[in-house]
Amino acid sequence: MAVNSSTHFAPPPLRSLPRSSFAFFSRIFFHPVSATGFRRRSLVLVRAQAPSTDGCGSNQPLGLEESGPSLGSTGSPSSSSVIDFLTLCHRLKTTKRKGWINHGINGPESIADHMYRMALMSLITDDLPGVNRERCIKIALVHDIAEAIVGDITPSDGVPKEEKSRRESAALNEICQLLGGGKRADEIKELWTEYENNSSLEANLVKDFDKVELILQAFEYEIEHGKVLDEFFLSTAGKFQTEVGKSWAAEVMSRRNCRLRNNQN
Repeated sequence: MAVNSSTHFAPPPLRSLPRSSFAFFSRIFFHPVSATGFRRRSLVLVRAQAPSTDGCGSNQPLGLEESGPSLGSTGSPSSSSVIDFLTLCHRLKTTKRKGWINHGINGPESIADHMYRMALMSLITDDLPGVNRERCIKIALVHDIAEAIVGDITPSDGVPKEEKSRRESAALNEICQLLGGGKRADEIKELWTEYENNSSLEANLVKDFDKVELILQAFEYEIEHGKVLDEFFLSTAGKFQTEVGKSWAAEVMSRRNCRLRNNQN
């Protein structure tokens, strides 16, 4: 979904980095990964920090983080790792969902917009036997987190499912390394993998919320932009796994069908 540049920018020599009170650089590089020509993005972080005299930032040495972010003394991510992680996640707020771009929607939702409303769905759903609602919220918040690096890969990109999964898994590992490893990174990996494999009742429900959010957004864009976005409704039809998902999807479809009938009259 992100607009990617094909130009390869080499990082500046470390000695040339300014020794300001705080300078943080995040760069994305493209590397071929197979004979098929697919390319992926890998994250390289360079941080330059001189000893702080104004209290801004931590006292970190100048250099490339080859050994990866570190954990704090309690085993939690260090403040530096946390801010690096959150800075990367900013891309989820600014990267627009490609499916809407491909259909000519101006100012479409971002990846973070999509995940946020899914988290709200998880929050407000009824308590269900055997389902941990709090875990659903967590899964919703991280299920697309790898797209902060790989972008929004859609079927129109022609990327095989196995390659898409491989890219996203590699990106997830980079993100968790950026966070410094530890229990929080392990939890993110576990939640993401659970969703990816559809291996729990919570994952079943959140996958339904993913589709409900998609068709609800499509319905809203039909109203706002005067378009007919049948593709999104057809691609999700019959694929809901839970009674909640089926019920909510049916409500969206009922409202859409009513509007379509009224427009024909």
